[in-house]
Amino acid sequence: MNHLAPLAVAVPLIAAGVLAGTASIANRLFADVASLATAAATTVLCAILLVRSGRHEVVYWFGGWHPRSGVALGIGFAIDPLGAGLATFVGAIVCAALLFSWRHLEAVSHIYHALMLVFLAGMVGFCLTGDLFNLFVFFELLSVAAYALVGYKIDQRAPLEGSLNFAITNSVGGFIVLTGVALLYGRTGALNMAQIGESLAHQHTDALVVVALTLLVTGFFVKAAVVPFHFWLADAYSVAPTPVCAVLSAVMSELGLYAVVRIWWSCFHGALGQHDEALRAILVIAGVVTALVPAVVCFAQTHLKRMLAYATISYIGLFLIGVGLLSRDALGGTAVYLVGDGFVKASLFVCVGVIQHRKGHLDEYRLRGLGRDLPFTGAVYAIGALALASLPPFGTFLGKSLVEDAAVKEAYGWVIPVFIFASAVTGGAVLRSAGRVFLGLGQAGQSRPAFELDADDQSETGEDRHDRTPAVLFVPALALLVAALAVGLVPGLPRAALRGAAALQDRGSYAAAVLHGAAGVVPHLPAPSAPGARDYLYAGLSSLGAVALAGVALFHQRLPALLPRAFTRRAGAVLWAIRGLNSGRVGDYVAWVAVGVTVFGGAFAITML
Repeated sequence: MNHLAPLAVAVPLIAAGVLAGTASIANRLFADVASLATAAATTVLCAILLVRSGRHEVVYWFGGWHPRSGVALGIGFAIDPLGAGLATFVGAIVCAALLFSWRHLEAVSHIYHALMLVFLAGMVGFCLTGDLFNLFVFFELLSVAAYALVGYKIDQRAPLEGSLNFAITNSVGGFIVLTGVALLYGRTGALNMAQIGESLAHQHTDALVVVALTLLVTGFFVKAAVVPFHFWLADAYSVAPTPVCAVLSAVMSELGLYAVVRIWWSCFHGALGQHDEALRAILVIAGVVTALVPAVVCFAQTHLKRMLAYATISYIGLFLIGVGLLSRDALGGTAVYLVGDGFVKASLFVCVGVIQHRKGHLDEYRLRGLGRDLPFTGAVYAIGALALASLPPFGTFLGKSLVEDAAVKEAYGWVIPVFIFASAVTGGAVLRSAGRVFLGLGQAGQSRPAFELDADDQSETGEDRHDRTPAVLFVPALALLVAALAVGLVPGLPRAALRGAAALQDRGSYAAAVLHGAAGVVPHLPAPSAPGARDYLYAGLSSLGAVALAGVALFHQRLPALLPRAFTRRAGAVLWAIRGLNSGRVGDYVAWVAVGVTVFGGAFAITML
């Protein structure tokens, strides 16, 4: 079964080449059907690898170049349960996006479908590779495809600017990653992650190793949109075609965090594991900042895509907290949280795409009451908002409860209010927009409160209006939301996630399987305890908080003044100042990348040297 591993990448790449080559002779239906069938086949291949890796590590060496005496010269895939599970999730999201594209994008060439398949191949390869340089190569492959997809409507100014900001900022991040790879190669003479980990574990740790860790972590943080590397994300997501947004919001930034997890446990833990406490503090603090600040900015947005973009950044912060706890339970819970949230956000973006298809624009105030003729879309959108706020029994609730329980075990229980606040604020923002758009609640645009920012006209793409909603537009939104619900209900999923986390963190078994052909058996672990009363209490606080915040935003003029007017004016001024940092100028964003690398590098140097 190991031979299926390369097919998971080769199949979409070959299909992309066929679609590009037949653009002049094949019609649109052929491109739609072929791309969707290819994505579905890739998803099935990844699912088979997931089942296979659940029993033991799956290792495949291209060209039969197996390691000798612990030295790997060839290129290999080293497939663990979390990587295979993430690849399967990627395939499912791309299938939904391609189905939605059938009618949402009425005038696209075969190049669009080819780019989506290249994007898929890059993401799958990134999840499966065991080689550090190819980790970089696959991320750059998927990034280049993403740049082109974000700027697909190149005849419009806003997509072009968003794509350029995305491309330049992430290219800087890619250069940072490549420099870190070069330092590790110079020190160890290896690119295979298992061999790098073995080499570093038996060498003296010095400043070069810490610098390499800094460069790799911060480079992938740029791609994950961790604060202060996040500015490019809202610019890109607000102007990209909606199917592309669904994929980007569900998996792209999350892949950056997965890379940090892989390189820490595979490459650096043997050499720097004694600094776990220091790294835990740094990552958790970064996660808290990334969760809180974008959540507040999300609530202030009235452009629907920008709102969901900032919600995506906030949830990256919550995932970073889970990853940063550096425990098996937290990592397994984060995996569940990531998948549940990814399905929810993809569903919300598809709902926004339906609104754009029918109404032609996405400003919340301009849309006030215009969604009354879209009751089913409104219901899915509103339920998705509550799922974003961790409403039981959605996968977001299950993942959040697992991470919170792990935080208590690691003496980081103080982060629980951060999860409640970020979930309530982002969910409340989406729920507020649902009430205004689909029910006509709230005041007109002239009466918007000080904490709500005007929609950026540059992010409007001027879509044509349509009189009906084809099933292929609505069905993906419903299917994705049902999938998010299933994540919270599938029996055995938490235990499988914990087993995957344990396998990823077991550097010794990983190295033995990759370098020596040993059967790296995935450990059998007891099932984690089911969510308890405390977990339901926290979920209730975040869900009810979302409803309360939405209500205050919609009916603030009918309520007694809860805060002094001077305070609300100052809060509005602060939000406008934060928005000013998102200037749209790529030079500013690159400057913030430099600031972030300096801050993280200084923190790593102080605590690890």
